[in-house]
Amino acid sequence: MNNVSLSNEPIDELGQLQKAAREALTDSMVERLAITGANALELLDRLNDERTSDAINVLIDRVTELHKVGALNTLFDMVLLLHAARDASTDNIIERLFGFVEQIINTVGNEAMATLAGNARQALDEAAAEAAQTTPRGGLFAMLAMLSKPEAQRSLAFLLAFGEKLQRGVTGA
Repeated sequence: MNNVSLSNEPIDELGQLQKAAREALTDSMVERLAITGANALELLDRLNDERTSDAINVLIDRVTELHKVGALNTLFDMVLLLHAARDASTDNIIERLFGFVEQIINTVGNEAMATLAGNARQALDEAAAEAAQTTPRGGLFAMLAMLSKPEAQRSLAFLLAFGEKLQRGVTGA
């Protein structure tokens, strides 16, 4: 072999490769390659836009920050949880959930509950103000004198009855 034949071989192989590629490509393949190339150039043009480039850089910085503090795993866990909840929710579950919310609104959101809450708050405010103005006398005899008042005895009877009814409601007994 001589040097001339060695230098011609790569050119011949390159020509053969080019010819084989040209023959292997169909019109639809050439069209898809042209579309893919055009899309890639469009993407590069958009990335060269200053605002888009800034947005991409901020996004990369924030994703890096999320990864450093471990929040990226939490974010993806939350996405998986929401996806699982969405997949698990059936029409029956959604209907029951809305029924439960409606019951809560009807129970808590009615006029009687609002009046009760307002009265309870007012009574607590007035009792706190009254208790703050009285000076405690202290001692066992002062406590016995306070317990001898009919109001104190009614209040204690009320609290005991309320506690008993509440306990009965909780235990069902």
